Amino acid sequence: MRCVIVDCALYTHGVRRHRLDDLFAAAQEAERDDGFVWVGLVDPSADEFDALAEGFALPELAIEDAIRAHQRPKLERYPDLTFAIVKPVRYVDHAEVVDVGELAVFVGPRFVVVVRHGDSQVPARARRSLEADPDTMALGPWAVLHRLLDLTVDEYLEVTRSVDVDLDEIEDQVFGSTPGEDHAERIYRLKSEVQQFRRAVVPLVGPLHRLAAGQVPGVPEEMAPYFRDVEDHALRVADSIETADALLSGVLAADLAQVTVAQSRVSVQQNADMRKISAWAAIGLVPTAIAGVYGMNVRNLPAADTGFGFWVVLAVIVGSCVLLHRAFRRNRWL
Repeated sequence: MRCVIVDCALYTHGVRRHRLDDLFAAAQEAERDDGFVWVGLVDPSADEFDALAEGFALPELAIEDAIRAHQRPKLERYPDLTFAIVKPVRYVDHAEVVDVGELAVFVGPRFVVVVRHGDSQVPARARRSLEADPDTMALGPWAVLHRLLDLTVDEYLEVTRSVDVDLDEIEDQVFGSTPGEDHAERIYRLKSEVQQFRRAVVPLVGPLHRLAAGQVPGVPEEMAPYFRDVEDHALRVADSIETADALLSGVLAADLAQVTVAQSRVSVQQNADMRKISAWAAIGLVPTAIAGVYGMNVRNLPAADTGFGFWVVLAVIVGSCVLLHRAFRRNRWL
């Protein structure tokens, strides 16, 4: 197999012994030495996974889920092993994006196989921390699953804090910005990322409860308190997600309402301006029309040939404009 296997080692009594090269003999060696094998892979293809699947007798359906990825978090029990899907996340703050990875974990009596999809550092961190803690590593494969879950949920808490910071910033912008400024695109984008975050967290609560309640065969009793602690943190994250989603819905509604009110004000102002323009245009039409008629050089126009004709026409123009102006003022067009 190529470099899809990032690490493969035998652990006995919580201590790393050596890296394994013969995967077919790994399970037998672990059984003989009262230890377990931990294998880590990254984005394997079906062909690359075949040798590992044969060596550890992995279930076909679980293999398919592990290779294809894009599965919901879950915990499935097979006769000889437990299969889990876990979705680590990280928050890309500058882009306000929740980056979701995926781990497929096979937990057997003498082995743990972790298949990683994405750039998550959870498996590497889990291996380093457990190798530095032989007492916990000595608890076996279930200790590895717990550490993977624990680090994943810790990342959930970090993402929750980052989302809360962005949510506070959005609230300040919506309720403190210039009226009419539209933030709907940013709010909707963050709401979409929160929904994606929810799909990684909420389905994991059920499996964690089963592990904490001792409903999964093979889990050592001493591991139950550790799984309960992870479950408690996951429930806190799930509650925070629901709160953030509700707040984003409220902020989005408030933002749209502010934009609508601002647009209504603009529309009212535009209507008022149009009335004023129309009123002044009507007033200006009177002198234009009269001057146009008297400028046609036709005979027999009233008072056109008298000495006071100019003043009569001017008085008519002024009087008409004054009457129109008063009428428009009375009707609040001016």
